[in-house]
Amino acid sequence: MSIHKTEAIIINKFDFRETSIIANFYTRDFGKISGLLKGIRQEPKKFASTLEPFSLNEIIFYRKRNSTLHLVSQCDIKDNFSGIRQDMLKAGAGGIVTELIHAVMPQEDINEEIFNLVLEVLKELEVYHDAAKITTMFKIKLLALSGFKPHFDSCVCCDAKIMGQSRFSILMGGLLCEQCSSKDFKARSIFRGTVASILHIERSPFRNALTLGMNPQIKRELDFVLNSFLNFHLGKKLKSESVVDALKAFSLAAK
Repeated sequence: MSIHKTEAIIINKFDFRETSIIANFYTRDFGKISGLLKGIRQEPKKFASTLEPFSLNEIIFYRKRNSTLHLVSQCDIKDNFSGIRQDMLKAGAGGIVTELIHAVMPQEDINEEIFNLVLEVLKELEVYHDAAKITTMFKIKLLALSGFKPHFDSCVCCDAKIMGQSRFSILMGGLLCEQCSSKDFKARSIFRGTVASILHIERSPFRNALTLGMNPQIKRELDFVLNSFLNFHLGKKLKSESVVDALKAFSLAAK
């Protein structure tokens, strides 16, 4: 076994036997890894972290050659993002971020750009009031950086540049031009402004993209397209997304 130190964002954790915990981390230097923290439930002071989801930690772990479960010997909290935890919608957004990382990123596939994106998103969530906008932009950036994104640059079938009306095909994973629209009768029309917004967000630094104004119609369509695409290709709706939807519905009903 080799020993390593790295920054790590907690994705989730669960109890293992009577005294230990297994946690999934997204790390700067090793991508997504799973780690066993022996004895942490019996001696919590042994580790300087409570392993809260989406907290930033520094971990030391022994990397096993023939297993994807590594032994974590030290876990020290660097940032708990307490500003996010004080707001239910922001905490829900943090849950969406970590759940998406867990669903989209392969095990031990290093991508420092995505690690930096997650860190920037969590920092912005602490100070920016619109958690829903941050979540939408995170989805677009994550899909672009992970290579999982829908095809919005041209027609997904013939690669023709789309000048006029286009349709979005969840099944085919991108835009269809008028000539190719018959290849998926379930494809739906999409506003040019929605496509332009996605391309702008993909190509801009995250903080710059936050200044992009969106009218409510485009925001609704963006959320529909992104969530439909993710639900279809992941084969499920994110649990954190359902929680946030329920919180929003409760908030509206209480007004």
